[in-house]
Amino acid sequence: MENCIWMLKNNTHTQMMSFVILDKSGKVIVIDGGNTLDAPYLLQRLRELTGQKKPHVDAWFFTHAHSDHVHAFYELYDKYLDCFSFDKIYCNFPSKQYLALDGAATLQKFYDLQGRIYHKVVTVSVGDVYQIGEAKFEVLYTADTTINDNWCNNSSTVFKMTLGDRRVLFLGDLGVEGGHVLMRNMPEAIKCDTVQMAHHGQEGVDEAFYNATECKTCLWCAPDWLWDNDRGGGFNTASFKTVIVRGWMEKMGVKEHYVIKDGDQLITC
Repeated sequence: MENCIWMLKNNTHTQMMSFVILDKSGKVIVIDGGNTLDAPYLLQRLRELTGQKKPHVDAWFFTHAHSDHVHAFYELYDKYLDCFSFDKIYCNFPSKQYLALDGAATLQKFYDLQGRIYHKVVTVSVGDVYQIGEAKFEVLYTADTTINDNWCNNSSTVFKMTLGDRRVLFLGDLGVEGGHVLMRNMPEAIKCDTVQMAHHGQEGVDEAFYNATECKTCLWCAPDWLWDNDRGGGFNTASFKTVIVRGWMEKMGVKEHYVIKDGDQLITC
């Protein structure tokens, strides 16, 4: 087995985020997982990639408590628990009170579940480093409750993964405000060669943040309609900012793009 990252396609018409990471030692890592209806495909791909009928996940990282990121795990745990196993979940979710206007219902599902898996949940903090086989995960940002806008997206935990010759920044759905905090507090740590585009590539962190990363490769969890900002009226006729963000990357000289509109994406390390 070689070091690699799989960015999985969406299995509904909505946006989602799901990564499966495998390393030379045989470790399996999942980041987020997607929506409820993405769960069967995630399980299928875990079986195919590991060659195991009952695949084992060594580490499962959650960025934040939005349904298109965590509901696949909930579905697997509720309906497919005999079909997979996992060691640890790594996350840092804020309180329901903080997310009262954005994400509280999804967060409550996690709290309900946590009573059964509390011994497997690791609450991460800024500065933590986790070595999972060949992959090193550094925690650069967790929810900043002084931010009073775009609450759940700005509660995204940001991980920097070093695997082989890749340094990958996983931003989840981090917004402009959280990006400014991270850029101010960790200006050197956010430098990377590969970045997962925040909020599926639209209305996430700003242009200044991406410039500060000095990235050369972009990972877009964006289906075709979001990639082209087209909800039926034609290219760039909807209200999403994806085409604008694509322009930022062009100005930076980024030429390597992986996009889930093209199906599952393999990124070698």
